[in-house]
Amino acid sequence: MKDCKDNSNNTCGCECEKYSKQLEQGKRVLLAEGQAILSAAERICQDVAFAKAAELIHDCKGTVVLTGVGKAGIIAQKISATLASTGTLSIFLHPVEALHGDLGRLQRADVVIALSNSGSSEEIVRLLDHIKRRGSKLIAITAANESPLGNHADVAISYGNFDEACPLGLAPSVSTTVMLAVGDALAITVMEMRNFKPEEYATYHPGGALGRQFLKVEEVMTSRKGEHLSLARDNLTVGEALGAAEKGGRRTGAMLLVDENGNLTGILTDADLRRAFVENSDGNIQSVPISDLMTKAPKSIKLGDLASEAEAIFNQYRIDELPVVDDSGKPVGVLDVQDLLGVKTLKD
Repeated sequence: MKDCKDNSNNTCGCECEKYSKQLEQGKRVLLAEGQAILSAAERICQDVAFAKAAELIHDCKGTVVLTGVGKAGIIAQKISATLASTGTLSIFLHPVEALHGDLGRLQRADVVIALSNSGSSEEIVRLLDHIKRRGSKLIAITAANESPLGNHADVAISYGNFDEACPLGLAPSVSTTVMLAVGDALAITVMEMRNFKPEEYATYHPGGALGRQFLKVEEVMTSRKGEHLSLARDNLTVGEALGAAEKGGRRTGAMLLVDENGNLTGILTDADLRRAFVENSDGNIQSVPISDLMTKAPKSIKLGDLASEAEAIFNQYRIDELPVVDDSGKPVGVLDVQDLLGVKTLKD
């Protein structure tokens, strides 16, 4: 059987012909939703309501509260999540639960965004007076300004009426797609108004690839700031330095050496120590000055630097331990290559 990928027109006698009706239906729905978004974009850009809504959200001193019922409620939850992940404090408030005690979540400084295609959903309409009484600002996202929701709103974004893609014309499809697009547009517009940075975005996504990309060294290093380190003066003998380092807290695979001012001057790893014992067969290694064995002026990284920068140093110099220093050059921790592997900062 000929693969339809070999024929850009899909006119071959393959499975595409068997499923042509379903493919055509899928295409029809996607086109209907795409065309509705384009139409809504033109409509919204001819009215200042969208800009006023974005300004209300940006200037909100409280929480941006999303509400809606049914499919519109599901879209509202997604918009709330997008706002929250892009720097705007946001929650979802179910309109029915709001009338049974959850109105206590709503404060005067909040901005409410209510979604309803018809603008007359009973659960939303019953909530409107209570929102106004609490002094919260109300933004409507609806198909019709001339509706209870549109009339009560401080700002009403009307995206227009569209036929649903459902063959019965009933199941929300086109309308919810447009709602979602309008909500995304608001969230991204406000994000740009905040001059939201990738590093800030990453703090809200610590479990994702972007979050790992912007992890700071202090978030992943073995030794935390303020903990006792395996630390010793660089003018001691090996024996004295080992004794001083053992008084430290968490055990690492390296000893850090410092001068009289506490600034990092060297590093001695377990591997360095093993080699020294092998090379000094007379066993008098403990009386050797630690400065003779340590790696002087070792590679280091500063607090606040990205873990990805540490990764580059590990890869370039083939080392396993990297001292972390503050702005004055004093050691505050140790980053182990295993720390980066643990959070999947290192590439496979």
